[in-house]
Amino acid sequence: MENPLVSIIVPIYNSAKDMVPCLESIKNQKYQNLEVLLVNDGSNDASLEICRMYARLDSRIIIIDKENSGVSGTRNVAIERATGQYLQFVDSDDQLDPNATRLLVEAAMETESDLVICNYCSGFPEGKTTGKTTVYGYMPPYIKMDKSQFARCLMEEPASFYYGVMWNKLYRRDIIMKHNIRCNEQFTWSEDMLFNLSYIRYAESFYAIRTPLYYYTRQRKHSLSSSIKPAQVLTTKASLFKYYKKLYVDLGLYEKYRLQIYSYLVSVAKDME
Repeated sequence: MENPLVSIIVPIYNSAKDMVPCLESIKNQKYQNLEVLLVNDGSNDASLEICRMYARLDSRIIIIDKENSGVSGTRNVAIERATGQYLQFVDSDDQLDPNATRLLVEAAMETESDLVICNYCSGFPEGKTTGKTTVYGYMPPYIKMDKSQFARCLMEEPASFYYGVMWNKLYRRDIIMKHNIRCNEQFTWSEDMLFNLSYIRYAESFYAIRTPLYYYTRQRKHSLSSSIKPAQVLTTKASLFKYYKKLYVDLGLYEKYRLQIYSYLVSVAKDME
């Protein structure tokens, strides 16, 4: 099997206290054919210096230093710069299993799938030793699905991180570039979900891995998510719903599943608890 280049994109903003375990987990991936795009989003702590230190140690690391624009703009800059056949996204305070990229790529290549999703662990930093870590994954594993099958699975947990986020997935860069799929910089919440809905429009095949390959650290993000006001959640969901609804209209599933589709507006992610 060939080993296609994978571009791992890491947005970084004032992450000096959290990013070393993340960068170590990327550097130590069993899959070696990587380019690692560390995008410093105008940090005012030691984040950039840490990035430079890692770049001196690993020639696969590329540093992009830019003015602050938020995570969506930061990811977009990296997408434009990336050259890999596949794109993988990692948050700077999370970690990858050593086999994460290898297993995602193998699944994509063996099944010829356009999107591969993996289960993930969610917990506070001490979770691995205290038993507080929880594994999440909602899609039937090891079954290649077409768009309609995937969309029906998405209806079951439309608000979940599993479907909504970008960091537990492997994307084909050619689909992203051909259709000009980018993160919407106007959204400050659920921007990942909009990106995924855009990608799903053009992807034809989907595959899930049961193995949890991504470690989502809740400590910092839990405090950020709790600061989001209910009115903001409702407004954002209403904005997203037209994209969500269109997916099912285009697939001819809307009339049959209308009530279930509208439940997205009041759904709560089980994996945020």
